[in-house]
Amino acid sequence: MKRLYVILFLVIAAAAALGLAIAEHSGYVLIAYKSFRFESSLWATLALVAVLWLVFWGIKVLIQLVTTSGGVVNPWSRRNRSRRVQVAIEHGQMDLAEGRWASAQRHLHRAAEAERQPLLYYLGAARAANELGHYDESDSLLERALERQPQAELAIALSHAQLQTDRGDTDGALATLQTMHERHPHNAQTLRQLQRLHQQRGDWSAVIRLLPELRKDKVLPAAELAELERRAWGENLSLAAHSEEDGSVDLQSLTRAWQQLTNAQRQEPQLVLAYAEQLRQLGAQVEAEEVLRTALKRNYDSHLARLYGLVRGSDPSRQLQTAEGWLKDHPGDASLLLTLGRLCLQSSLWGKARDYLESSLRVQRNPEACAELARLLAQLGDTERSNQLFQEGLGLLDERLLAAPLPVPARI
Repeated sequence: MKRLYVILFLVIAAAAALGLAIAEHSGYVLIAYKSFRFESSLWATLALVAVLWLVFWGIKVLIQLVTTSGGVVNPWSRRNRSRRVQVAIEHGQMDLAEGRWASAQRHLHRAAEAERQPLLYYLGAARAANELGHYDESDSLLERALERQPQAELAIALSHAQLQTDRGDTDGALATLQTMHERHPHNAQTLRQLQRLHQQRGDWSAVIRLLPELRKDKVLPAAELAELERRAWGENLSLAAHSEEDGSVDLQSLTRAWQQLTNAQRQEPQLVLAYAEQLRQLGAQVEAEEVLRTALKRNYDSHLARLYGLVRGSDPSRQLQTAEGWLKDHPGDASLLLTLGRLCLQSSLWGKARDYLESSLRVQRNPEACAELARLLAQLGDTERSNQLFQEGLGLLDERLLAAPLPVPARI
């Protein structure tokens, strides 16, 4: 309020001073140019200049207002065009995230055509069309993106390969990725997508061939790469045991695949397990027993010990003695106790087999141990306990069965 009073006082003082100046002397202004002549007092001239300035300023403001209003009203103005594109981008991205594919394709296509950097919008529109099953439209959108931004060839091709994979066209995706791999041999994303595609197709030989590049270019973390390598060689052993032509088993192919592994790989428990399991399924029980025995002596592994009880070597008593030797260092291994029970069953040592199987179940409730002990007890005449163990083993195989409600007996 004080500031208002001060401003009012200053205005009044300025007006009074101006009035005194006008009253003291009116001044004189003469402007003459050829036949033009203007005469007036100084103060009237100043007032005229002020009025002309106000008129000029008012016209300028009016023109700006009309121009701005025209931009707001005119749907084809640059301002409205930019606003429509921004709305299309916002709606398209939200529709894409929420799965409204038709709306997403429409909005993102519109945005892509209007933007100077349209790549992301074309990719989004192509994905939406792909989800709708409009594969030709999806491919056309990607081609249009390549026309507009040819420098983004790799990004567009990787997106195309993923869309081809999603629609089930793994052959097309493989061709796309292989082309990009030839042009960009060290691109990590290309190598990663190739690896995943080979896995999806079950082409483990191709995964194995890709492993050196994955390692060299550090595409995967060390632990993940090691796990992939073990799985690839394990799956390759499984595939090598079966002929692709007639589906028959082939021991020689399995042996060749095993020999392709390095010495270090042939000591990996997971690969030894895969190899021995294939030998067992092919009926090469003696060879499987030798492989497992050698691996377990070198480096004990519970999974290998469990499989050792499922193979039958050339000398069952020696096999049992070998397994009992491991028990000294691993007395609490439920898998080893299960194996000892099975080996005793092979040698008809019923009492000893029962003791080992009971010990295995005390360490860990396992469906395999339940089944083996139930079979033994049934033969020994303990039917009630045998049935209990069979039911327990079944429940352990699928614990959801125990949580399911039972039917109510019908009343007669």
